[in-house]
Amino acid sequence: MADQPILETSLPSAGGVMSSYATVGQFPPPGAPVFRGFNRLGLWTLYMKEVRRFFKVQTQTIWAPAVTTLLYLVIFTLALGGGGRMVLGVPFASFVAPGLIAMGMVNNAFANASFGLLVGKMQGTIIDYLMPPVSEAELLIALVGAAVSRAILVGLALYASMWLWPGVDLTMHHPWAVVWFGLMGSVLFSLIGVLTSLWADKFDQNAAVTNFVITPMAMLSGTFYSVTRLAPAFRAISACNPVFYIMSGFRYGFLGQSDIGSTNAAVMGGAIGLGVLNAVLAAITYALLRSGWKLRT
Repeated sequence: MADQPILETSLPSAGGVMSSYATVGQFPPPGAPVFRGFNRLGLWTLYMKEVRRFFKVQTQTIWAPAVTTLLYLVIFTLALGGGGRMVLGVPFASFVAPGLIAMGMVNNAFANASFGLLVGKMQGTIIDYLMPPVSEAELLIALVGAAVSRAILVGLALYASMWLWPGVDLTMHHPWAVVWFGLMGSVLFSLIGVLTSLWADKFDQNAAVTNFVITPMAMLSGTFYSVTRLAPAFRAISACNPVFYIMSGFRYGFLGQSDIGSTNAAVMGGAIGLGVLNAVLAAITYALLRSGWKLRT
């Protein structure tokens, strides 16, 4: 019998990269990658899956956190803002409002990123994240991107509601600082959330990180007070808290002044530091995802 010719064909991958292999009784060997490029379609599909997951319950994931954070503004303004109290040369309500917006954004970025992989491990659906033809980098980008999207939506909801609050001035003096520190803060807490979802095996462990790490970091970052009023030892402790730079830099974008300085040069150090911290944390998270730590048995 004459040898049957082997027809070679090229199949387009979702990312647009061509993968060639024989079509007559031949398949790629086990473990050989078929997608050798950046799978844009796969990344977008996973990103939209994560966005739709939290958007289907937007009352709980977007509007409820916005209302809760707005209540902080009401309570602290009535309790501490009476008598025309001024902080950093502005009314107390205008001082605390940017910090509350940033706090709402980072908290919800962490909540979203720490949920997906953890639920997958608990429900046995983690295979839905591991089997699709997306790389670890694409998986990380999709998870972080969805969490940042939720943070932005919460931030916009808070900004719109606080803009209407009496006595609050949210005019942006330095829009670049608002965008940079808002995004970098959301990315930082999204990465922490992905790390938490990798480590945790049950909701109790996730809640422990939220209660004993995330909440203290957010509350003790100068959101409701100026760290210049603290004793030197506590100011030094605050300087070690990355959320302090998120809050102060975000506040600088609105007020033109903050606890880390009132010039672009003074704030730029915190902006660069956050960028470097995010890069290091992203590299660590990627390495753990690539190793399959607590994901593959």
